Formats: sequence, structure tokens, C-alpha cells
Amino acid sequence: MNITEFQALIKPVTDLISNSAVEAALTEELNRLFPPGGETFDAIEKACHQAVADGWMCAEGQEGGPRWGRIIEPNQQTGGLSVDVVRLKDWVGSKHRHPKGEVCMILPLTPEALFDGMPRGWCVFGPATEHNPTVSNGEALILYMLPDGQIEFADR
Repeated sequence: MNITEFQALIKPVTDLISNSAVEAALTEELNRLFPPGGETFDAIEKACHQAVADGWMCAEGQEGGPRWGRIIEPNQQTGGLSVDVVRLKDWVGSKHRHPKGEVCMILPLTPEALFDGMPRGWCVFGPATEHNPTVSNGEALILYMLPDGQIEFADR
């Protein structure tokens, strides 16, 4: 799978997000329409694992440490969403703010791994929220989408 194929795979998700308010209620909608264990969620998860193994996803960072990378810049096909993926193990990341919100897909590599205290599935941070992204109890991939690619790091 390449980036173009991956973008096509996630299109049902980006279509929903780009036509919805990025707020807490979207978490429930994503988990209802694209639940963990469902066809779409599992296909995206499998594609992420393969893309990491192929070296084009999570290509930045050092082996054994945090890995990351923006794989899709905001564009018309994604409804203006950027798509990034990070791989973190028992990590507290840099504090950042989501000017227009953030939608996260939590993909544990260690079954018990949590992202900001949440298990495998979806979570949504509304506009103007901020946090230190935290993976506990092991390792996880986090696919996150940002409206217009907007993110503001507190330490920059």
C-alpha cells in the first residue's frame, strides 16, 4: 500500500470528520460507525502496521524512541484534514494546542496500552483544547487528523 491508496482507505473517515463538528460527540459517532473490530477500523489499523514496517509511516525519529511523521497534508480529498501518525511507548509528549480540534485513532501495539487514559478506538479533542499526549501501559500508534493541519506546540 502507498500513501495514495492509504488516503483512499481512510476517505470514509475523513469525509465524516470534515462534515462534522470536531467535538466530544464525534467520538461516539466514530466509535459507532467505525468501531474497533469493525471492517474499516481494522483495515486502517492493518495498513498502518504495514506502512510502518515498509518505512513510509513513522519515518522520523530514532529507532527505540518516539517515531512520527505527517503522511498527508491537508487537501481537498481529506476535507482539509492533515493525517499524522506517531509511535510512542510509555511516553509523555510535548504540550500542544489544537486550534480547530484533533481526532485520534488509538492503535495499541501492546494490548493494554492507553492514550491519554483511553483504549483502542477513537477520541476527539475539541477546538482550543490542549494536552501532553501520553501513552501508558506499553506502546501504541496514534493516527491523528487536524483540521487545516493546525497544531501549536507550547515549547516553540
